[in-house]
Amino acid sequence: MGSDKNTLALLPDNDILLGDSIELLSELPAKCVDMVFADPPYNLQLAGELMRPNNTRVDGVAADWDKFDGFKAYDEFTRAWLEGCRRVLKDDSTLWVIGSYHNIYRVGAILQDLGYWILNDVVWVKTNPMPNFRGRRFTNAHETLIWCAKSEKSRYTFNYDAMKALNDDLQMRSDWLIPLCTGEERLKDASGAKAHPTQKPEAILHRAILSATDPGDIVLDPFFGTGTTGAIAKKLARRYLGLEREKGYVELARQRLARIPEAIDRSLMETPSKRKQPRIPFGWIVERGLLAPGDVLVSFCAKWSAKVHADGTLISSDHRGSIHQVGAAVQGAPSCNGWTFWCMDVEGKRVPIDVLRQKLRAELN
Repeated sequence: MGSDKNTLALLPDNDILLGDSIELLSELPAKCVDMVFADPPYNLQLAGELMRPNNTRVDGVAADWDKFDGFKAYDEFTRAWLEGCRRVLKDDSTLWVIGSYHNIYRVGAILQDLGYWILNDVVWVKTNPMPNFRGRRFTNAHETLIWCAKSEKSRYTFNYDAMKALNDDLQMRSDWLIPLCTGEERLKDASGAKAHPTQKPEAILHRAILSATDPGDIVLDPFFGTGTTGAIAKKLARRYLGLEREKGYVELARQRLARIPEAIDRSLMETPSKRKQPRIPFGWIVERGLLAPGDVLVSFCAKWSAKVHADGTLISSDHRGSIHQVGAAVQGAPSCNGWTFWCMDVEGKRVPIDVLRQKLRAELN
């Protein structure tokens, strides 16, 4: 994503601003960040103490920052911070927000009212959820993330190939099986207790930031907490800006971020994307002499064949046209990727002609 240098000169990055997020958002330059990740208060106060069967108390969220005087107050708060985020987001940027059944439906409705365009709702399925101790409901084993563009017309970033590679070369689905934040990843205070009641797993932020930004982009978190967003942004060679009202959280986040080394090799943070590669017409393969007029191409299954013409078209027994048109026609299919359908003979083996396209792309790069 391109950046306005004059605007960015006024924007602090790789920093945490202490204060009310709504007020701080109003002070930032317009259209200055590439992505927002928000983990807002859920408004999920427990009614009284919740006890485990062994009579130990369940740690709920008892902090003042999660207390609201009813749904109206919470909706007003949500609308205010979402409006602030919309103002500072670039036109082609996206926002992630995570929540539970207590708040995510209210957040989603307000997002749509403000003109955001919802792209996905992602379900974080917890491998180790807290049991339902009272036995009155199903165990609440998931939370929901909403991923949305600033508007329906946004030309947003989605690093599809990176997500596919991360998922063992399978398309990344919208159900993410990730454990709760525990063990060494969980930040503790001086007494050994949880430093923050709702610290999110780094794996969630890794997927969100890697999927929707490029190295050097600025990721804003208006509810920075103990800095998980900043930690992952730094590891992935992105810049971050955190807004946080609690001084204790800011201090913990700064300590955490100071322990993370700068990314040494920025190229390791990028996954080559086929969509971003230069277009190579098949005719270029012919004019460069990588294939010659009269050469015979066959389908991978060897059922169909066609000859290469000097102008970069193919000629089969019944059809003439581009590698894609002829590939579709011989199969009776509506479309065809000719680069992977047609093959050439290399030492007795059928090899897709896409290797020739990759050869030219490598020369252009």
